[in-house]
Amino acid sequence: MWMIRAGEGAYLVDDFEKTACVSIGWNEIGDLSDIANESDLKSKYLASFQGQHTSKSSNAVAMIKKFRFDMKVGDLAITYNPSSREYLVGEIISDYTYVQDIIDDESFNHIRKVKWLGHVSRDALSVSSRNTLGSTLTVFAVNQDVASEIKRNLDHQQPNQVEVLAEENEKAIEQSRNDVIEQSSELIKDRIIAISPEDMEYLVAGVLRAMGYRTRVSNKGMDRGVDIFASPDGIGLESPRIKVEVKHQKNKRMTSQHLRSFIGGLREGDRALYVSTGGFTKDAKYEADRSNIPLTLIDIDDLMKLITEHYDEFDIETRVLLPLTKVYWPR
Repeated sequence: MWMIRAGEGAYLVDDFEKTACVSIGWNEIGDLSDIANESDLKSKYLASFQGQHTSKSSNAVAMIKKFRFDMKVGDLAITYNPSSREYLVGEIISDYTYVQDIIDDESFNHIRKVKWLGHVSRDALSVSSRNTLGSTLTVFAVNQDVASEIKRNLDHQQPNQVEVLAEENEKAIEQSRNDVIEQSSELIKDRIIAISPEDMEYLVAGVLRAMGYRTRVSNKGMDRGVDIFASPDGIGLESPRIKVEVKHQKNKRMTSQHLRSFIGGLREGDRALYVSTGGFTKDAKYEADRSNIPLTLIDIDDLMKLITEHYDEFDIETRVLLPLTKVYWPR
C-alpha cells in the first residue's frame, strides 16, 4: 500500500477520484518512461534542478523513484482528503505513464491509473495509524499493520466504531503527546549544544531578559569570572544583583574547584547562577549547597525548561540564536 499525498487542500484528491489516477509533480524533469534505473533518474533530476540543495534533491529523487519504479500493478494506493477527513483507497492498475493535462492542475503529469475501491474515515482508525499516515512525505509505503487496518475498515465501518475506540485512542493520544514532548526536548537540547560558547552567553542573557531582568554581557577576556550581570535596573542599584558564569563545554562537568573559584569572586548581597551545559559533579553540587552566597546551578535540562517556559517573551536577538516553533496539542 502506498500513500500519495495530494497537498494540503482537497481539490487534488477530487481530481484523483474523478480521473481514476494518482499523480505527482516535478514536471520539469519530463517523461520518465525511458529512464531505466535510479542512477539515470538522479542524473536527469539534477540536470533539471541545477543548484538545488543536496538534501532537497535526494528527498525528491527518493519520492520520484518510489512512484516510477517501486509501485507495481496490483498494489493499493491511498490519498487523504483533509476536508472530509477521509482516505480514498484504490488499486493501482497501470504502470507509470506521463500524461499532460489529465489533472486540472497541469503541474501533475506523472501518472498511475487507479481503480478506486472506497473511502475510510480517519476517525475509524487508531491513533497509531493516524500518526503513521500523517507523514509529510509525498510518497511513502504504508506499513503492513496500518494497511491491514485500512482494508478492514474499507466501506465496512460500524456506526458505533468511534465510540468503541474512544478510550483506546485517548490513551494512545496521551502516549503520543508524551513521546512528542520527549522528542522535542531532546531536539531542543541538540540545538543548544550546537550553539557556540560566545553565543551561549547571549542566549542565557536573553533568557534572563525574558524573565524580566536587564542584562550586561561581559567583554570577552574581561569577565573576571562573571560572564553576565543581571538586575532589575541593569546597573545593580536594585536587588537582586545576579552574577552569572556560563560554561558551554560538551560532556565536561564542572567540579567543586570550578565552583569555589566562582564563589570566591562574589560578595555579600550578590545572587549567583552557574550555567553548565555539561552538568556538574556531585562535589560541585555540594559546594553550591554550602555556599554563603545564594547560588543556583543550571544544567542543560534546567536551561531547556527555562527556554521553553519563557520563549514567548524572548526578544528578536535571542530567538535568532535558537529558533523554535510552538506546537499545539489537543487536551
